[in-house]
Amino acid sequence: MKPFTVLELLQKAPSILETVEIKGWVKTFRANRFIALNDGSSLNNIQCVVDFEKFDESLLKRITTGAALHITGELVESQGKGQHVEIMVSTLHILGDSNPETYPIQPKKHSFEFLREQAHLRTRTNTFSAVMRLRSALSFAIHKYFNEQGFYYMHAPIITGSDAEGAGEMFRVTSLDPKNPPLDEKGDVDYTLDFFGKETKLTVSGQLEAETYAMSLGKVYTFGPTFRAENSNTSRHLAEFWMIEPEVAFLDLDGNMDLAEDFLKYILKYLLDHHEEDLNFLDKRQQDEDKTKPQAERNEMGLIEKLKFVTENHFMRLSYTEAIDILRNSKPNKKKKFKYIITEWGADLQSEHERFLVEKHFKSPVILFDYPANIKAFYMRLNDDGKTVRAMDILFPGIGEIVGGAQREERLEVLKQKMAAINIPEAELWWYLDLRKYGTAVHSGFGLGFERLVMFATGMGNIRDVIPYPRTPQNAEF
Repeated sequence: MKPFTVLELLQKAPSILETVEIKGWVKTFRANRFIALNDGSSLNNIQCVVDFEKFDESLLKRITTGAALHITGELVESQGKGQHVEIMVSTLHILGDSNPETYPIQPKKHSFEFLREQAHLRTRTNTFSAVMRLRSALSFAIHKYFNEQGFYYMHAPIITGSDAEGAGEMFRVTSLDPKNPPLDEKGDVDYTLDFFGKETKLTVSGQLEAETYAMSLGKVYTFGPTFRAENSNTSRHLAEFWMIEPEVAFLDLDGNMDLAEDFLKYILKYLLDHHEEDLNFLDKRQQDEDKTKPQAERNEMGLIEKLKFVTENHFMRLSYTEAIDILRNSKPNKKKKFKYIITEWGADLQSEHERFLVEKHFKSPVILFDYPANIKAFYMRLNDDGKTVRAMDILFPGIGEIVGGAQREERLEVLKQKMAAINIPEAELWWYLDLRKYGTAVHSGFGLGFERLVMFATGMGNIRDVIPYPRTPQNAEF
């Protein structure tokens, strides 16, 4: 007999009578009779009804929260509320015991801080099982979208000798003796004797490598881990996180904005269409949490309402310059309600400004474009005005920037000048410059931090709670 999942059994019609087999973990065991069993396939449990007179007392005592069971029995219409079907247990085997005195995930409310310390077990709670199922579904939807659109999936290297962002906040990769590294004539570490023969680090982005493939395969995307050695302990920063980065040849900024909007709507609609149960649960969780917060800290929208706000609205597009004018003349700015007051063109927009544009002014997702060159990366195409670049950011409710992208600088001499201005040696990116020597063309792409997307799609308030094992300053547990 092939075992069923809880999800499969709960979807069966209540009139069906058949012998079924299931394996899972005990959530609760009430009155020595009712086992709530869950196998991770559904938010809901299946109730298994035990006739205690048919089973040895010593066996029943081992049925505790967290224990793994193998059950067979007849699937019948449930006599209780809350479920259509239940299992009348005929055989029961304990696959793995659980000590009720020490098992940390007891059937009660736990703080997220506590559950981070139990990250190896936290997906046995409803909240984290729902979050991680939605994370998996988003991953699938991302690959599905790009496959349907004719993109090729490229695995960008994790170890790199170049800094794509020019930020310098990268983790070093070395096999040299940390206590006694070889030194050169200047007294510096001699990386020519290292494993790769040069200084190498963990990548902050797969974009530059993806560009090289786009300029031969046409449309590619990367989806993999990236790393930032930024000593930040905020609720939005991780040292290890995942990035989605499509790159497309012969695509200008307008086409890039079209692609990003279509992509975001597709993957969020996929969740709405296929994962109603988990979304409804997390929507209610967010509403319950909001009731405990001061009015000013509550979410403007419910979770599902927020997702539909994105999928059902056209993304408003305007230039950075237009946005600055709106913000400078806004009531929060004039009354100094913003933490960061907008006084002049060139300011780097903060989340409060981005959310004002989305939630208050336009009441729709927003795409800003043509940013000041001095606050954007070197690889973005310089506009004819000499002071702005063909960059774009997509702004969402509740979170601000969700996507950052640009038309890439395809002109060799302009790119060389921009690299020289921030001291990036041409020898370091000779291969990147080659793209501009041999068949250069307009091309564009964008980056989406996957964990920020999962936060948006699940309503979770801390990025540490949407990745299986968060890596943050002073924390590399598990």
